[in-house]
Amino acid sequence: MRYTVPHYYRKFQCTANQCEDTCCAGWQIVIDDRTLNKYKRTKGPFGNRLYNSINWKERTFLQYDGRCAFLAENNLCDICSELGEGMFCKTCRTYPRHIEEFPNVREISLSLSCMEAGKLILGCEEPIRFLTKENEKEEPEDDAFDDFLYDKLLTVRECAIRILQNREEEIWLRVALALGLAHDAECKIRKGQLFEVDDVCARYSKENAPESFRKKLETCRGKENERFQDMQELMKAFEELEVLRKEWPAYIAKVKSSLYKDAEEYNKIRKLFRQNVLDSSFLTEQLMVYFVFTYFCGGVYDGRGYSKMLMSVTSTLLIEEIAMGRFMEQKGKLTFLDFVDVAHKFSREVEHSDKNLETLEQIVVKKDFLWYNKLLCSEL
Repeated sequence: MRYTVPHYYRKFQCTANQCEDTCCAGWQIVIDDRTLNKYKRTKGPFGNRLYNSINWKERTFLQYDGRCAFLAENNLCDICSELGEGMFCKTCRTYPRHIEEFPNVREISLSLSCMEAGKLILGCEEPIRFLTKENEKEEPEDDAFDDFLYDKLLTVRECAIRILQNREEEIWLRVALALGLAHDAECKIRKGQLFEVDDVCARYSKENAPESFRKKLETCRGKENERFQDMQELMKAFEELEVLRKEWPAYIAKVKSSLYKDAEEYNKIRKLFRQNVLDSSFLTEQLMVYFVFTYFCGGVYDGRGYSKMLMSVTSTLLIEEIAMGRFMEQKGKLTFLDFVDVAHKFSREVEHSDKNLETLEQIVVKKDFLWYNKLLCSEL
């Protein structure tokens, strides 16, 4: 079995009741079958409380005012306090770790939806490295799994991350290159020309690739107020998503209300935002690397690697747009923790709902490649 983690992975430490936004509130916590059986066998007064505080049909903890039934007033878990950490369900035991599973491969990352994890992910100024180790454990072969396609998606992902971490180039040119790479690789995959995927990666890895791609992007350049309109359209995607937190729609409505009053004012704010928040940091790079590492190779299961890259680009754009709205609301001020908070709110609302991930992916694939090129060109 091969395990891969980002280099900051083991630095994570849960802050327990000091957490700024507890993971024990605001969403349903699903209990795995093994732990459910443990809870069924628990005797005494606490066993009775367990029995009465679980939705056994849905296999979830009951909630009171959006908080897990076992979350005490001091924001500590009563199950842990009464029975010990060994009685945590799998969800509580692993969060905020996110695990992508492939045959004999486990890719483990931290989730942006946790503020402490977000500080590690976005506070990392050096290029993220991925550490791999193997053990002798082997899983049975899965005849339905396309090993060759997975290998090619891995190759594309590695190439995309190298491009995204090439700090000699402007970040949004790197993002556009990564998207172009995924688009061209998918064209080969859909034609059954998997052997030519390596040639696509080689082309995008050439020294002159950034300048050549910049020239292609210039042919897509639109007017400034077109970006104003395009981002309003992209932000409408939230209207089609399942609401996980009742305060989320009002939060997004406030952002849109502050940002989209006037195109000229929007462009002034955007310029100030770029100069004062992102020009001196690596937030865009770390967001893109986070999303690409987490989701891109999942395309082996549905044949949609390119749409996973589109999702990465879209998520990064939306997080930064929401951050820009907050920057405007706070009269030109946005701290690092403000940005982390925006990213964590987005992640809690989008990444923790399979329905929302699928809906957003369907929305973004309706946009053509040129539409995204025009939008990314406006960032250069």
